[in-house]
Amino acid sequence: MAVNTQFDGNTLTISVSGRFDFSVHQDFRIAYETQNPKPAAFVVDLGGTTYLDSSALGMLLLLRDYAATDNNDIKIVNCNDDVKKILAISNFEQLFTIQ
Repeated sequence: MAVNTQFDGNTLTISVSGRFDFSVHQDFRIAYETQNPKPAAFVVDLGGTTYLDSSALGMLLLLRDYAATDNNDIKIVNCNDDVKKILAISNFEQLFTIQ
């Protein structure tokens, strides 16, 4: 499991590969809290994510609280079918833009 970031000065892309669970909590939080200036938009790339649990859902909500923006500024992209199903069951499409 790994958390990688790419920041262009405006949009922060956080990529999670492997299992997105509590084991990456600290790395995920640090990925967005340490950017200066604070990003205007966020992209969470789950293309390499093989598993997502309730702690990952909580981390996405914490990111949303940190961003304090509407769902147009946080996108969740490249979800496989299993991850997309979990996000749909959790009604996350009402909180985030999921592509």
